[in-house]
Amino acid sequence: MAFEFLKPLDASFLEYAGGLSVQSLAAKAVFHNESGVPDIDGAGIAIIGVLDNRGQGEKKQGIHLNYIRREFYSLYPGNWNKKIIDLGNITAGETLTDTYYAIKEIVAELIKNKIIPIIIGGSHDMAYGVYRAYDRLEQMVNYVSIDSRFDLGSENEPLSSRSYLTRIIVDEPNNLFNYSNIGFQTYYNSQEEIDLLDKLYFDAYRLGEVCRNISVAEPVLRDADFVSVDMTSVKSGDSGNIVKFNPNGFDGKEICTLARYAGISDKVTSFGIFNHADTKQESVLISQVLWYFIEGVHYRSDEYPFVSRENYIKFIVPMEEGDVVFFKSDKTDRWWIELPIIQGTDNKIMRSTLLPCSYEDYLNACDNEYPEKLWKAQRKHII
Repeated sequence: MAFEFLKPLDASFLEYAGGLSVQSLAAKAVFHNESGVPDIDGAGIAIIGVLDNRGQGEKKQGIHLNYIRREFYSLYPGNWNKKIIDLGNITAGETLTDTYYAIKEIVAELIKNKIIPIIIGGSHDMAYGVYRAYDRLEQMVNYVSIDSRFDLGSENEPLSSRSYLTRIIVDEPNNLFNYSNIGFQTYYNSQEEIDLLDKLYFDAYRLGEVCRNISVAEPVLRDADFVSVDMTSVKSGDSGNIVKFNPNGFDGKEICTLARYAGISDKVTSFGIFNHADTKQESVLISQVLWYFIEGVHYRSDEYPFVSRENYIKFIVPMEEGDVVFFKSDKTDRWWIELPIIQGTDNKIMRSTLLPCSYEDYLNACDNEYPEKLWKAQRKHII
């Protein structure tokens, strides 16, 4: 049973949660205590702590997550109806591989039961364990990382928070369909790494580009299966991370907006927050990032997968390369580009024929600018 890897929450935290307001999130959640793991039946969201930050080169057991949970469960929910369960913590395994395996098994079990796992704590390489959970689901994965760095290392480099993406790209089974980075800072990434992402037809959005118009991130997150947030992507002045100073990055409002975009995506099935300092100051912001993600989940519009296109307005833009077809939802005003699919394509790729895009993509196409998203899809031999 996958849940055997989980340890109950600290008695001190449970006592604290029991004393909070009956209107708070603490009163709405079900906790893993000494009596056992909460029943997952009917649950919509599961929170899991990971007490392993060795990927950052730190000690085996360096975090406890009580600060985050105290801040989060003292907040008040919105008009929420999904059952939230807190499954407790995955403690550091004998090796990092053991921790990845525990994450993989638990996350896979939850997703199979249509429960969205939220992973908090640990170094960013814990995202590798979440990604491997999709092995059993037999689908390609769109992974979006909100991070100032790409975390690419050499193929022979040990898996860590600075090299885990390379392992996601090269390790078998290779289920990675697309990788997108939101918020990279150029001086933290070599030109060779930037060129490599371009050659792989992955997407990367600079911090300044996203801050100038944060809505550019919405279609990216709408197409994600798994979204991870590296807290070092937030500037220290807003995060309160005084352990590792980051003068530039997203502010508090922007990172919460991105979390909400991830939440409202009908496609996102897992969410993680990694590389935090485990301080009281940073925990305040992390608790709000969690809140906004869950708020977004409750406002999903159920537009994916497309069952019928009756509620969408179809736009055809003639271009030299052929007609480009757009769809606009009359429910949410969101846009998609149609991806024509040829027979004989791998079934795991054929599951989606519409690519999320923005209104600006449509306007650019009207100005005879071929959509970059569609061009990259063609380069990946989808169509």
